[in-house]
Formats: sequence, C-alpha cells, structure tokens
Amino acid sequence: MRIGMALNYSGGFKETVAELGDYEKAGLDIVFVAEAYSFDAVSQMGYIAARTERLEIASGILPIYSRTPALLAMTAAGMDYVSDGRFTLGLGASGPQVIEGFHGVPYTAPLGRTREVIEICRQVWRRERLQYEGRHYTMPLPPGQGTGLGKPLKIINHPVRPRIPIVVAAIGPKNVELAAELAEGWEPIFYLPEKAADVWGASLAAGKARRAPELGGLDVIAQASLAVGDDVAGLLEFGRPMAALYIGGMGAKGKNFYNDLARRYGYEKEAEQIQDLYLEGKKDEAAALVPNELLEKMSLIGSEGFVRDRVQAMKESGVTTLNVSPLGRTHEERVRLIELIKDIAS
Repeated sequence: MRIGMALNYSGGFKETVAELGDYEKAGLDIVFVAEAYSFDAVSQMGYIAARTERLEIASGILPIYSRTPALLAMTAAGMDYVSDGRFTLGLGASGPQVIEGFHGVPYTAPLGRTREVIEICRQVWRRERLQYEGRHYTMPLPPGQGTGLGKPLKIINHPVRPRIPIVVAAIGPKNVELAAELAEGWEPIFYLPEKAADVWGASLAAGKARRAPELGGLDVIAQASLAVGDDVAGLLEFGRPMAALYIGGMGAKGKNFYNDLARRYGYEKEAEQIQDLYLEGKKDEAAALVPNELLEKMSLIGSEGFVRDRVQAMKESGVTTLNVSPLGRTHEERVRLIELIKDIAS
C-alpha cells in the first residue's frame, strides 16, 4: 500500500515544499496538489518537482472543463518531463458551481467528456497526429467551423512515457465505472471501507470487465485524516466543518454529489438536514449533525490498534494508496506519523 499526502500549504507554500524532503525520507510515496479555484496546481507541481527526488507528484485534481484536452495532455507531458517520470494526471469533473460560476463554461456531459479527454491524452502521448472525432471534441475542427486551416499535428517533444498514469476522481456510479474501465487509478472522497462494496461494487465490476489488460490493476486511492494516540479522539472534530461543507454546501438541492453519497451510505435523514441548514447559512448547526460514526470510520484517528484495524479494513476493501492528512502539532510530529503509517501499511 502506497502512502500519499495532500499538500496543505496554509503556513506558506515554499515552507511546506521545503518540508516535503523530510516526508520523502520518512517513506511518503506521492503528494497530491489540489486546484479547485485557488492558485493553479501546475505551477506548484513544477516547483515540487524541482525540490524533490523520488516523490511522485499528482494533480488532485485538474478539472476537465478548464483546459482543452490537448492542453491537458501537453501539461501532463511537461510535468512528467520536469519530474523525470514522476507525474500522475488526476482528472475530475469538479461541479457546476465551480465550472459555470468560476470558469464560465457549461457543465455538460461530464461522463462523455472525461472519456474523450482520456482518449485524446493518450493519443497525444503516443505522438500520433491528433485526429479525433467525438461527441464533445473534434480535432482538427470540422469543415464549416473556424478558418478551415486546422491540420492534424503531433506533440513536438517526445514524452518521457507514452502512457502517463491517469487517476479519475469519481463517486457517482457511472463515473466510477468509467474510472475502473479507463484509468490507472480511482480516487473517491469520503471513503467508507465497510460500505464501499455496497455503494461502488457493481460499478467497479462493470468497468473492470471492459478494462484493457495493459492498464494493470486499478489503483484505489482513499483519503483519511491521521492521528495516533490515546488522547486524539478530539481531532475528529476538525473533519466536521469540511464534511458539512461538502454534504451541505457543495451544490444545490438535487445537484450535490456528496450529499447523494452520504445518502447512499445510509445517512439519508442527516444528509437532508445538513443540506437544509447549510443552505440557510447555519453552518455550525449543519456541522453538528455530521454523524460521529461517519467521521470516525472515514478517519485514521485513534489508538495505534484502532488505526491498524482501520488500515486493514481499507486494504480488505481494495485500497492500494492511502492518502493521509497527518494531524500533528509540529512538523516533526507529522513526519513521525508518516513513518508510523508507512510501517503499519507495509
């Protein structure tokens, strides 16, 4: 099981990247850099590539709507080049509030667009002349569109790898099925190992049935906060506002994928109440209703015995990469947590 970590640079980006070398020495395998509607992830990942040696670097995630498919392919090839083959392209659809509100692009056909983006990226990386006719993307532009001067081109540089690993962030049934069919990895959010088979088992099986053998096994990337000790239970509370934000505020009524997931986990009543309160602006009241059981089972916060049991549950459910958020008061404590979880997961 690989150990990953999401980059959190609230204390300063350059300072955080300088500390990545210690995590690398402690056994950290991969770092994920988010984008959302903050600073772009690519410039930050390039900086990380220059300051690390072994650590794999992944976008977590680049939205499929904010860049053309060819630019996503070029960006991934460039990142793979400057990192000496250490890059993973994390893709996702994000959500309509971000895509239409921040990027001004219609949030249409996320499933079909993801499929076509993946196919186009791999065509670019193989250095084929880019000719693609899909429902959502056509290269070159067909007659009657544009100037008519477009021509099939192939990427000038030779990519370090002809197939850069792709991870798809997905929680909806069809999106998960697509990830299992086409991507090297799948990254769900709010992963509950005891419920994974019930919620996603059929989708994963359907996707894997069409999976090309050369893709190998599906890398399943689960996220969890990490704190080990007999007096750390209170740290679960740090996850409460974030869970409430996603379950309650990341989307409108009927268009919140995370609320749907909480319902599929069996928390229908709580999901509805959290959303109602959050959309009314009552964020604290919404957070108070996030089930303790959900926070606990999604985390690695507790005694060493508890954490070992939870890691085992993750493994048995199919997790192959554990993306942790170490909750230590100091950098040294967080490094020790990475060392410990690396040992537990080995």
